[in-house]
Amino acid sequence: MLLVVSRFRLLSDEQWALIEDLLPVRTGRPGRPFSDARAMVEGIIYRYRCGIAWRDVPAVFGPWQTIWTWHRRLSAEGTWDRVLQRLLAAAEAAGEIDWAISVDSTIARAHQHATNITRVTGGFVELHESSDRAA
Repeated sequence: MLLVVSRFRLLSDEQWALIEDLLPVRTGRPGRPFSDARAMVEGIIYRYRCGIAWRDVPAVFGPWQTIWTWHRRLSAEGTWDRVLQRLLAAAEAAGEIDWAISVDSTIARAHQHATNITRVTGGFVELHESSDRAA
């Protein structure tokens, strides 16, 4: 068996088998041809892994508009939450997760001018009040 390894093949067959049934399937309805679910998911993974804009996703995954639409729709439907839960459960069962929690109490202070809140200092108002008192 010839195994072709590509930088565009991001999921192994075992990884794909874990999540394949959570993703949309062909309905048989007429209309636009169904996009390959694996290519769409791998396009989404590639985009986040590389930190690129949607428009820069390589064409090997399909049209960037379709990949973005899949991501938006699956996010709205909660599919990514179900995929995460399944992957976490599989990793936990395999003993691959070590739950260590770290709490950081660092405080980041911002300068008063870094906010967009109007701050009344009284300077302009005091000038008018003092002129009234002087009269």
